Amino acid sequence: MLSTVTLAQTDLSVSVRQADSLFANGDQVQAARLYEKALAEGQPATDPMLLKLANAYERQNDIPRLLYFLDVYFERHPDDSVLRRLSDIAKANNLSGYETDDLNYFYFFYRKYSAYFLLFLLILAGYVFGVLVLKLVRKQPISSRQKGVVFFYLLLLLVFTNLPEGVQSGITSRNRVLLRTDPSAAAPVVEVIGKGHKVNILGQKDIYLRVLWHNELYFIRRDNVWLI
Repeated sequence: MLSTVTLAQTDLSVSVRQADSLFANGDQVQAARLYEKALAEGQPATDPMLLKLANAYERQNDIPRLLYFLDVYFERHPDDSVLRRLSDIAKANNLSGYETDDLNYFYFFYRKYSAYFLLFLLILAGYVFGVLVLKLVRKQPISSRQKGVVFFYLLLLLVFTNLPEGVQSGITSRNRVLLRTDPSAAAPVVEVIGKGHKVNILGQKDIYLRVLWHNELYFIRRDNVWLI
């Protein structure tokens, strides 16, 4: 079993090296195909691979895939220049969801500085608990207001630490994506959007994703979206 896994990993490495060679020789189309095949077979996407795929699809004028791989790279390395490039490409191609608005900038700063925010909150939590323990040791009374503040603080800390799991986005992967009012094929279709638009995902029910589109909640099929 172990040898089979090792052999599969070796084959994937060979495919990636072949794709690297094709990319270096200017064969962007074939290189992209080999990269995507390796990814589909379980090869982890490296940063250089993501950038090469974005470059390859830019040369092919495949804007949705260009935005997808660039957005995946942005998820790993939040950078203002990448965010603006995404916005500029989307604007030039009449695609929505990439605007550099307040929501996207909040997410950008959260992704970039979340570790520092979390560290600050944990240090503050340690101080608060230290004060409470000291009061308990000295048998000093703890007011209801102080208990309420501590509870509210812990709630905020819980929300903050779990926010990454609740934040997800995707890019529409088909030319006709139906936005429905409910997670059902019988539900009314409110709008039909094309390929390459970015949507914020706020949950899932069966095969449907609950998405935020122009500040309204709709449902689209899961297989119509490339998850980022």
